Amino acid sequence: MNKHLYPKFESINIELEQLNINLKRMVIAEHPILYAAAEQLFSAGGKRIRPTIILIIAKLISRTGKISAEQKRLAEITEIIHTASLVHDDIIDNCETRRGTETIHNVFSNKIAVLAGDFLFAQSSWYLANLNNSNVVKIISKVITDFAEGEVKQSIKSFDYKISIEDYIEKSFYKTASLIACSCKATTMLNSNNKETQNNFYLYGKHIGLAFQIIDDILDIIGSTKILGKPAGSDIKNGNLTAPLIFALEEKPELKILINNEFNNQDNINEVIKIIKNTKGIQKAKDLAKEHIQVAIHTMYTRYSKKNIRDLLLVSYYILDRIY
Repeated sequence: MNKHLYPKFESINIELEQLNINLKRMVIAEHPILYAAAEQLFSAGGKRIRPTIILIIAKLISRTGKISAEQKRLAEITEIIHTASLVHDDIIDNCETRRGTETIHNVFSNKIAVLAGDFLFAQSSWYLANLNNSNVVKIISKVITDFAEGEVKQSIKSFDYKISIEDYIEKSFYKTASLIACSCKATTMLNSNNKETQNNFYLYGKHIGLAFQIIDDILDIIGSTKILGKPAGSDIKNGNLTAPLIFALEEKPELKILINNEFNNQDNINEVIKIIKNTKGIQKAKDLAKEHIQVAIHTMYTRYSKKNIRDLLLVSYYILDRIY
């Protein structure tokens, strides 16, 4: 698969088109600046991987092959929550661009960006409550607290070369995998009371989410600004020690000196990237991502045939193929 080619999901194409229309309708705000900020976020596009996964699962588990209105709304809510988290992330990490366009705090101000993120979280909560399913409300609401937990864990470990892979995976779960895992589970909760089905899709989402984050962190080192839509090396600059760097530290302990100095200039960041590329750090991170992809796929194979989960497999392969 071409790494630049996002797979087409014909089975949910109509639903995805409607989702893009609905997202803009759902974030209409009375104040023009708040509306402008929200509109810019969704106009910037994105692959919509999270709602895509939700819609694929909804169709897979449906006896009639139809996706319910509640599941479609959940897909929209998930994307709004994800977008809100990006707004706050960009402020914390001081990112200048996102998806190739200027970040909200760059266009407006930090204050407006914080309010825009809060507004999106509030909107998602309102639509979530209107699903009238208390169990779904509980599981998705926890995701928002997980975001905060992940940010705190990341901040505590900033520029800490003693961080372990276990610490990194835990932080990655809170920041990325929790939303995907809980959304996958919530999708099944809107269709079935079968606990085994719910837990299987939770595991699928969890491992897909972890793989996605690991691949993102690899791309931050080997990718270009054009591909990433934001400056490469952002994690290193902000002291977020990710899988490739953690693995590289096992081979090159001299990296500790650069980490202790907090990469105080661009030359240091370039040096760290060069050192990482000359170790097995990137390959070990790739292997770790593959392991999580394999666990996710195996979870599906226990219940469904390869033909039935074709679209979920395409998502899995796309996530992995981004680094090739």
